[in-house]
Amino acid sequence: MEIGTIIGIIILIIGFVLVAVELVLPGFGLPGIAGGICLLAGVFLTARTVEEGILIAIVVIVILGILMTVILSILARQKVKSPIILDSEVKGPDAFLNSSDLDYLLNREGIALTDLRPVGKGEFDGIGLDIYSNDAYIEKGTPVVICRISENRLLVKKK
Repeated sequence: MEIGTIIGIIILIIGFVLVAVELVLPGFGLPGIAGGICLLAGVFLTARTVEEGILIAIVVIVILGILMTVILSILARQKVKSPIILDSEVKGPDAFLNSSDLDYLLNREGIALTDLRPVGKGEFDGIGLDIYSNDAYIEKGTPVVICRISENRLLVKKK
């Protein structure tokens, strides 16, 4: 075997490992990009002819499919904890927010951060909240006051 072929095979193996890491971690990040580059470089370094390169690329794609199937089946059986899936559950009386839990916000004064048509954002005591206009339209920057809480919605009117 030539030294270029051996290096190509090593780079292919590194590429498969990086792609496997990317399949376990959420998002499309550095391991996925580096793995893809390694796989391409490995195909080019290993192949001596175009036909051989196409054959190696097909084999790489098949191996990636098998790798993806195996990793996703392992994650689906929960043998390995997935960083994507939330495994904690909120139970009991604290599971849901009642309108009465927001009563402390009544009559708070703030500023509309966006135009309210009738929904937008407002700032109250340095905290951004989703708010609903009690009136038809309120312009950005208008002082507002929380006048009512209905179905966990903060209804505001112009101050």
